Amino acid sequence: MKDYNITVVETNNPAILKFEANHFLVKDNYEFKNIDEAKKSPLAQQLFHLPFIKTVYISGNFVAMERFDIVEWNDVKDEVAQNLVEYLNAGEPIVLEDSENNTPISVYAEVTPNPAVMKFVMNKVIVPTIFEFKNIDEAKGSELASQLFHFPFVKEVFIDQNYVSITKYDVAEWNEVTMEIREFIRAYFADGKDAVSDEALSKTKAANKVQAKPEVQQDETSQAIISILEEYVKPAVASDGGNIMFESYDSETKKVNVILQGACSGCPSSTFTLKNGIETMLKNMLGEKVSEVVAING
Repeated sequence: MKDYNITVVETNNPAILKFEANHFLVKDNYEFKNIDEAKKSPLAQQLFHLPFIKTVYISGNFVAMERFDIVEWNDVKDEVAQNLVEYLNAGEPIVLEDSENNTPISVYAEVTPNPAVMKFVMNKVIVPTIFEFKNIDEAKGSELASQLFHFPFVKEVFIDQNYVSITKYDVAEWNEVTMEIREFIRAYFADGKDAVSDEALSKTKAANKVQAKPEVQQDETSQAIISILEEYVKPAVASDGGNIMFESYDSETKKVNVILQGACSGCPSSTFTLKNGIETMLKNMLGEKVSEVVAING
């Protein structure tokens, strides 16, 4: 039996708190606004017995809850987290699904600004956070990535939310291999397989936001930069099959270093986007605190 633990994560909305698990909970997204709507989720029904719970969201590896104003999260979050841990470790059901009515897996290919990268989008959530594999040795925690690396033209694999971005070598053209890869990915998930192992998931900090590296000392300006990247930049680069991560900020030179991942890494248009998009935005919003933005390919 899986051993669950919960990490409490704040959101941009003070009324909503995320309780992240170290294992996948569900493969679809659910929102319940009251106990009647939660008939197919024993977990959500139990949560609605707490008088301060307004809405319950269950997705990927987390349960998010919106509270009524009768309490503050600081007063109840530890108790809620403990209740979740006990419920999950007891093996109680999270969401009851009718397998006969499950939506068939579909995959479509989507071009990205990077000609070396193709994005394969699923009609369901496959991971709760970002996984990037530069080679087959790094892909030990992902059977999907490991099998993709057996295609001789696959150079890198990037997985996020509901899509897989693949970077290819020049030995093949996308119009020659896209159909083969798309069908392979569809069949893989149709067999009920997971994109990454529970072990890989538990080792990865599950947070869908721009992260500073742990060793980086985050001053006030750094925090502001991270917030801007998360709110305004990350959604745009995610739609192109990539990700951006804050690396560092030098208060003396006022230079910002960021890491580009997935389709954004090595993309011919990334320099233009960086200078005319991200750098301009940070300068407009933070003034003289930012002089330059430099990208480091992930």
